[in-house]
Amino acid sequence: MCRRLLPLTGPLAPILVASMLLGCGSSSQGNGIAEKTPGEILASAKVLADDASSAHVFGSITSAGSPIALNLYLHAKKGRGEISENGLPFELIRVADDVYIKGSNAFYRHIAGPTAAQLLQGRWLKASATSGSLASVGSLTDLRQLVDATLTGHGALVKGPTTTVAGRRVIALTDPSEGGTLYVATTGPPYPVEVTKGGAAAGQILFDDWNDPVLVTPPADAIDITKLESGG
Repeated sequence: MCRRLLPLTGPLAPILVASMLLGCGSSSQGNGIAEKTPGEILASAKVLADDASSAHVFGSITSAGSPIALNLYLHAKKGRGEISENGLPFELIRVADDVYIKGSNAFYRHIAGPTAAQLLQGRWLKASATSGSLASVGSLTDLRQLVDATLTGHGALVKGPTTTVAGRRVIALTDPSEGGTLYVATTGPPYPVEVTKGGAAAGQILFDDWNDPVLVTPPADAIDITKLESGG
């Protein structure tokens, strides 16, 4: 709680007053987004997310009947993290137009067979992030593309109540026709906090650490997957 102070005078008074106001819980004040229309809330969240330099994206979704879990730290066209499909996890690194993956022996047996799995165990594979056999994986490491895919393809939105998600105060936007809900922060910048989906594509994706630095280093001695596919 802020204490009542004696009046301040002198040339430093404006600076001192400003610093005290900032210390009096301004971060807990609402950002006004909850008073806007559903369309305005979505547009504001999308603009911020599209302009963000980085984000932590994590959660689980269902794609073509397969459960997919992801935990990615993305920065423009680079990133790192882990994806699991049908219980088979693999590490993932994206640097510019190249994507690298490294999976367990079970993962390599699933995608390449037992013989190749023995050769690939503990090794990174390298491929194009935009074309070829790993392009679908590479698309998950493009922050803007991932945000756009998450925040589009909806019907008419209905504004719901304010609530708390992952410790953040949020406003809910629900799509009754598709059964999905977008939660947007009502304090600080109105970034997306969570997207949930029902039905055949059920799942939830959460966002945090917007604009935090993401350190990514390409792995050394990665195997070029195009050489494996060509038998070279």
